[in-house]
Order: sequence, then C-alpha cells, then structure tokens
Amino acid sequence: MPEGHSVRRLAQQFGDVFTGETLYVSSPQGRFTAGAALLDGQVLTDSRAHGKHLFLHFDHAVVLHVHLGLYGAWDFGGDATFRGASSIGAPRKIGESELFADLEEVAYSGPPEPKGAVRVRLVSRHGWADLRGATTCAAITEAEARAVLARLGPDPLRNRPEDKTGFVTGLLSRKTPVAALLMDQKVIAGVGNVYRAEVLFRQRLDPWLPGNALSACAAGLLWDDTAAVMADGVRDGRIITTPAAYWEEGAVLPAGDDAHYVYKREGLPCRVCDAPVAMTELVGRKLYWCPACQQ
Repeated sequence: MPEGHSVRRLAQQFGDVFTGETLYVSSPQGRFTAGAALLDGQVLTDSRAHGKHLFLHFDHAVVLHVHLGLYGAWDFGGDATFRGASSIGAPRKIGESELFADLEEVAYSGPPEPKGAVRVRLVSRHGWADLRGATTCAAITEAEARAVLARLGPDPLRNRPEDKTGFVTGLLSRKTPVAALLMDQKVIAGVGNVYRAEVLFRQRLDPWLPGNALSACAAGLLWDDTAAVMADGVRDGRIITTPAAYWEEGAVLPAGDDAHYVYKREGLPCRVCDAPVAMTELVGRKLYWCPACQQ
C-alpha cells in the first residue's frame, strides 16, 4: 500500500499542475459517474494529504476524497508545462521508484484513450490524471472531509508540536504492541508496513513492546525519526532508511534492498549485528525485525 510520503507527493503534484484550473471530470469505467458529474467543470482550489488520504477541494465546496488502498494509482500526462511524475501509487515499482516521462519530447493533443478500469479522469488545458483501483473515490462535502480527518491520528509530515504531543500521549496510553500501534491510522496517520519495520529498527525497539512501556522520551524520538524518514520519502519519491555507507560504492541512491535495514530481508544477516532478520505476521501484515538488535 502506498504510504504517506506518496500521498503527500500526490497532493503536491495536483497543486503544481491542476490548482486554479477548470477540470473536466469523467468516469470512463462508469463506477463514479454521479460523482464525476458533481465535479465536472469546476475549479480545483486546493489539494491536501493527511496520512494515506488525498483531498482535492473544488470551488463549489465539493471534495474528491481518494484512498489508494493496496491497488490504487494515479497516472498523469500532458504537455511540456505539465511537470511531474507520470505515475504515483500501486503497484509499487522496484525500490518504490515513481515513473517519469520526458514530456518535452511528447506532442500533446489531449489525453489518450482510457486504458483499463479508469475510475475517474481529470482533464485540464495542459494535462490529465487517471485514477485506477482505489479503495475510496468519493465526492463529499467539506463537512464530510472534516469528519474523515477527525477520525485520523496526527500526520508526521505536518509535524506540528501538537501532533507530536498527541502521538506520544496516544502511544503511552495503550497496552497494544508498538508495532501494531504504528499501523493504527488513528494513532499515527500515513505509516505503513515499510516505515513501521524501518523506524522500529532504527530506534532499536522491540516490536512487541507495549506502547505504555515506552518512556515519553522514547516515544518522542520514535515520532521524530518517523517524521524525518517520511520527509525524506517526500523528497526522494521512495523510502530510503539506510545511510550511504550501506549502498553500492559510488551509488547516488541505493539499489534494491540496500535502501532498507530489515524490510523484506528475512533470513539475511542484519546490517548491524549479522544476526538473521526475522519475519512474522502482526495485524495482518508481515513484520520484519532483528531479534538481536531490537530487544
């Protein structure tokens, strides 16, 4: 599932290429016809991300709410002024890299014929965006958008002082294992399976440690590290949690699993202590950790 850094990059890209534009909205697949009709011909005024949720705000106070889920992705295209990634979402590419097209070499004459099950298509003067496979795609009111936000925990990519305080308070009040709490979007919004495994390793925390067994200082450091690596993900367009010392010599960015300490490295030697990386399931997702380092 795309994690919070990908959705934040989506919000930034929509802001860069669509905000202030009149958008022509359709549902080639047919499953969003009524919602598309509510949005068609309106001006996009704002694009916001909170955790794994994207909110596209239009000038008539209707919001396009999208949660990509496991299989959702946006594809983009347009003329030379339409800059950005050509695909963001799932299925993730090797290393979670996004795709980029050399738009200056592409003659733009409008969007292509829809391919596959395009739930919603947005078209402006300069480009287009197609959504496929999302768990949630709904035209909602501003009040309904606020209600969705009220159900979510703090987003580390906002990283306001009150967000950190809310996270620490929520973590320390729960007996649930910290590895499960990091996947609870009511506790912290935007963290998925990769960030969970990596920040727990970076902080040398036992995944089964109850939230209320952490000190306030340890919980605060966990928040700070999560905010830092997710901000790096927004900048890089992929999740990289290891320093350059672990990459192939001379590499500008890591290749393959060099980007991670433990994620999807079960059975391989820990990068720090050489003990085998372990894997099990927790809250329905695979959990990776080093039993020696994370005691």
